Amino acid sequence: MQSAISISDLHVSYHGNEAVKGINLAIEPGKLVGIIGPNGAGKSTFLKAMLDLIPRDKGDVKILGQSIKVVRKKIAYVPQRSVIDWDFPITVLDTVLLGTYPHIKLFHRPAKQEKDWAYQCLERVGMQHFSKRQIGELSGGQQQRVFLARALAQEAELFFLDEPFVGVDVSSEETIIKLLKEQCRTGKTVVVVHHDLSKANDYFNELVLLNKELISFGTVDEVFQPDVIARAYHGQFAFMKEIGVSI
Repeated sequence: MQSAISISDLHVSYHGNEAVKGINLAIEPGKLVGIIGPNGAGKSTFLKAMLDLIPRDKGDVKILGQSIKVVRKKIAYVPQRSVIDWDFPITVLDTVLLGTYPHIKLFHRPAKQEKDWAYQCLERVGMQHFSKRQIGELSGGQQQRVFLARALAQEAELFFLDEPFVGVDVSSEETIIKLLKEQCRTGKTVVVVHHDLSKANDYFNELVLLNKELISFGTVDEVFQPDVIARAYHGQFAFMKEIGVSI
């Protein structure tokens, strides 16, 4: 089976300091994968480097066996909420419509077909009644649902989400993870930077445990071992007890 994502010897630096070093792994299609690790471990840097959003020092990333430039249209990316300009004057429906642009011919605008599809995607995240609202008028959870709807509208094969559950309500978090699991059941691949390890067992098939380098990659049961977690968190035993890892 061809890997959905294949990474070889990935290195990334910021201002001369190595942020991610020597990562090698392959993710199979249809997996829901969490990227976990302590603050400053390079989780978001790793995700952005995979997507070619930041420069790499060296290393190779293949998506569906090809360069990301070739398969860009098959990839949906939901960035951290903190980097989005919520004052930008755009409605909820128009935000979701942006997801249809990879499938529209050059110099064409979305037609009724695209607008109907965008509305259907809003229905899937329970946000259809907010279609005419300005995006900045929504709560954090509602905003994240809208950006997931935009990703769904793109009809992507791979979904990358950076800390999607930060600042969202419980209902929105449940809606988002349910939809992500549905995508995986249809054979699509989902990669999520995640911080709440207490929910990792319920949310993910596999985990990538980082602390600048790859500490462990495998099933949740394989990664959630006391000695493995301790290597990433440098023996923060109080933290390990808090997330339910017996020591």
